[in-house]
Amino acid sequence: MGKTYNVTPVTPDDYRRLAERRLPRFLFDYIDGGANAEITLAANTTGFRDIVLRQRVMRDVSNIDTSTVLSGEQASLPVILAPVGMAGMMARRGETQAVRAANAMGVPFTLSTVGICDLTEVKNAASKPFWFQLYMMRDRGVVQDLLARAEAAGCTTLAFTVDLAVTGMRHRDLRNGALSQSLRAKAVKAWEIGRHPHWLLDVAVKGKPHGFGNLSDRVPDPTRLEAFTAWVASQFDTSVTWKDIEWLRGVWKGRLLIKGVLEVDDARAAVAAGADGVIVSNHGGRQLDGVASSISKLPGVVTAIGDRAEVYMDGGVRSGVDVFKAVALGAKGVMIGRPWVWALAADGQKGVSGMLAIMRQELRAAMALSGVNRIDEIDRDAIDAATPFA
Repeated sequence: MGKTYNVTPVTPDDYRRLAERRLPRFLFDYIDGGANAEITLAANTTGFRDIVLRQRVMRDVSNIDTSTVLSGEQASLPVILAPVGMAGMMARRGETQAVRAANAMGVPFTLSTVGICDLTEVKNAASKPFWFQLYMMRDRGVVQDLLARAEAAGCTTLAFTVDLAVTGMRHRDLRNGALSQSLRAKAVKAWEIGRHPHWLLDVAVKGKPHGFGNLSDRVPDPTRLEAFTAWVASQFDTSVTWKDIEWLRGVWKGRLLIKGVLEVDDARAAVAAGADGVIVSNHGGRQLDGVASSISKLPGVVTAIGDRAEVYMDGGVRSGVDVFKAVALGAKGVMIGRPWVWALAADGQKGVSGMLAIMRQELRAAMALSGVNRIDEIDRDAIDAATPFA
């Protein structure tokens, strides 16, 4: 079979191949890689393959509607662009291109604390409210400042990430010297950049500044990655408990989702601490390698808290059929990370828009062939009994 992705990208994997060609290796691996042996990274996608659907026929499916409500807001489909650090290094001012694509499609965009573009720049690019993702810092003054800026930018939902007590062992980043300032690492990265002239001109030259926008006033020399990682090591709070969520709930008045929950007990604790919902997630397989796939943990969390809180999930979603499967297992919506960043690296805003349009088409087809017209009609009746964790 020929390389059809050179003509028309159809799947996230097509966009992935294009991204691999266009990005310097250390940036591609930062997005593409996972922790350690990448067992959980692989499990996230294979988990969806284990789900068996039930085909239903002779039903009136002439009025397919993929719209839904996500965290109190209308959305054209149950998909959210997940927070991804350094997305602005994958395309020129990447977060602004992504938020425009999300707004055009009518789905939420989530800005990472460690994005390249700051809250104000994204607000100016956006035509609709967007979400913000937060890590807890030792200096609560930094947290309060970020939240005040998020509120001023019109952010409606806060996704608070709880699965980054320490950074996972990401072997690809270590091998390619992404965080190293040794002469050898600098030489290899310079060689890689030189091999990718399109990225060099479009992002490295025309995409400045390259600092971590939301933290640029806090980090000494925010354009140097090693300075940023040192600051993060000193600021990310490893002593955070559920009591800190109660404090956060008192500061943030918008909707609050706890991101990084896999276990039922943690989901219950999140709701007890005041969260409006949880995002079942293993950080895209980038943290603790060997934990279960997000999709396999979703049904248990839905059973435990789904009657009083919203449950979302991320990790391994690669198609509109995967979106359908997650919703059938109880997810209010899904977050996608790598797919939109691959599409962004491949073709900027146009790439993200194209990827989302394909997912919508796939979701519509899955709904029609399963005999449902609306998102709220999708339930576990769509899942075959052969599915191991349904």
